[in-house]
Amino acid sequence: MTYKSPLLSRPGAVEGGGEDSGVAAHYGEPLREQRALAAGTAVVDLSYRGVVTVTGPDRLSWLNTLSSQQLTNLQPGVSSELLLLTIQGRIEFDARVVDDGGTTWLLVEAAEAAPLAEWLNKMRFMLRVEVADVSADWAVVGSTKPVDAWSGRLVWEDPWPHIGVGGYSYSVVEESSHPGLERPWFEYLIPAAELETAVEGMALAGSLAAEALRIAAWRPRLGAETDEKTIPHELDLLRTSVHLSKGCYKGQETIARVHNLGHPPRRLVFLQLDGSQHTLPAAGSVVFAGVRKVGTLTSVAQHFEMGAVGLALIKRSVDPQEVLTVLDGEEPYPAAQEVIVAPDAGQVVGRQTGFLKGPHR
Repeated sequence: MTYKSPLLSRPGAVEGGGEDSGVAAHYGEPLREQRALAAGTAVVDLSYRGVVTVTGPDRLSWLNTLSSQQLTNLQPGVSSELLLLTIQGRIEFDARVVDDGGTTWLLVEAAEAAPLAEWLNKMRFMLRVEVADVSADWAVVGSTKPVDAWSGRLVWEDPWPHIGVGGYSYSVVEESSHPGLERPWFEYLIPAAELETAVEGMALAGSLAAEALRIAAWRPRLGAETDEKTIPHELDLLRTSVHLSKGCYKGQETIARVHNLGHPPRRLVFLQLDGSQHTLPAAGSVVFAGVRKVGTLTSVAQHFEMGAVGLALIKRSVDPQEVLTVLDGEEPYPAAQEVIVAPDAGQVVGRQTGFLKGPHR
């Protein structure tokens, strides 16, 4: 059955589409909602998201052997992120991870939950683990500040854009200057049956608001910035999702080879789109450098301060100074690019650190 959030009954609610189907895109005032979400005075319904649990005494060591992340010593309440890759190092699953001391919770896009649970169950062998898709029982609600009323609930705190333990930045900006610092992000787990009661009296923002803040933070999203060829380096995901010093896992050879060469074939860029048009180009539109097709617009939104903004995945060889054009059908949208992933290894401000995102105090 197609999921529909009970919060769609709120006045002014307009349902989102695509990956955000089932929850409100907005409640009548998208930019006002976005300002409130950025200020931490509103929360956003993400209850369509998938939730997979892993229980059993071997859960963390097992997930450690399968994934790109070091999880063996993950402490209760500490937030992390993992990738499950193909042999070629391409991204299959991207999961937000938090453990409560008895259960490891994997928060994923809606379309990932069932395939992830199925894949994990196939990999259990004789280990003491149990996997369950509990998406129907749990709702996710996002915010940019801790919600005092939910202080006792399990929460995933986004490590982005901090460089995790064993991680590495492919950016040209220092961590202290990264725009992602302007978007702290929390995802709370709420029993689905309690969702309406839990948000009672709270201001709500729609998924359009969350997407605009995500894009401005340069934060990649599975299913938007990824395709069948995507490797983590192209999206700067080594900063939060990969531990370069951990043991063997599927796809590790590609991670190491591309990291040592320093040249992923494509790079993520932030686009400031010409605001003279009254519409936005559609995600999936082709990006041109002159007459040359160089990439794809992956995400687009109207930001309450910056106007029309987007993320695009383009060829590494494109000159960072070149003005690009996004072509949606016959409609051209000029766009200035801002480098996220450096085209030249010599420009990378990369380093490993000891940071690991822990429970908020």
